[in-house]
Amino acid sequence: MLKARQHPPMPSVRLSAILSDDRRRRRWGWGTIAALVLLGVPSLWFAMAYGGLPRLWSHHEHKLIGQRDQIVSYTAQDIPGDPVNLRLIGERAAIDCAFRRAGWSGADPVDWRSALGIGASVLLARPYPTAPVSPLYFADRMQDFAFQRDAGRSADKRHHIRFWQIGPRDWLAAATFDRGVGLSLFTLQVTHHIGRDVDAERNAAGALLQASGAQMIDAQSSRVTPGWHRNGGGDKYRTDGMIHVYRLGGGC
Repeated sequence: MLKARQHPPMPSVRLSAILSDDRRRRRWGWGTIAALVLLGVPSLWFAMAYGGLPRLWSHHEHKLIGQRDQIVSYTAQDIPGDPVNLRLIGERAAIDCAFRRAGWSGADPVDWRSALGIGASVLLARPYPTAPVSPLYFADRMQDFAFQRDAGRSADKRHHIRFWQIGPRDWLAAATFDRGVGLSLFTLQVTHHIGRDVDAERNAAGALLQASGAQMIDAQSSRVTPGWHRNGGGDKYRTDGMIHVYRLGGGC
């Protein structure tokens, strides 16, 4: 009768080594997945938000730009931005006087220092009265200057207004309220979200100007249909589509 061949028992040292190698492989596998998630997801977002999506929107919106006749600002990707809702007739000094007297500050230019400053202001809830505003364009020109005033402990919530000079002593402006920081609906870039009632911000800026001696002399159509719209960050806002025109006083 044939006997089954008996194998010698596997040494316990060898078995424990195999089990240890298996545990190391499993730990290495989960570590790799975690590293890919931690590094890959932010890298993918950055590439999309500051590379692919802006180029896609720029190509899409550039085809439509010749069809628009509305008086609105627009982003670097040619996406319609914040509504233009004020026109001021007078000297730059009178604008500076009116807003500084009311406690507003001139916005810093956008560079790496101001970008770090506004990031620290929002994250650490500390004041940054001269925080920058993002570039918006009108007639292919970025705003000439801007004023802003914090509405809380930081630059997270704030009133702000951009100005474009369109002629001698002639200015267009866009007054809006930033209600918080988030991601753009269109490009996923970090941006401020504006409040929905842009007409209220226009009227408040007008009252500020009148307190400094300006007079409202007209109301012109921006050719934006009254109702709901979206700005360059994808935020919904409502407007009557009117631009209030003020003749400025003589300065301080």
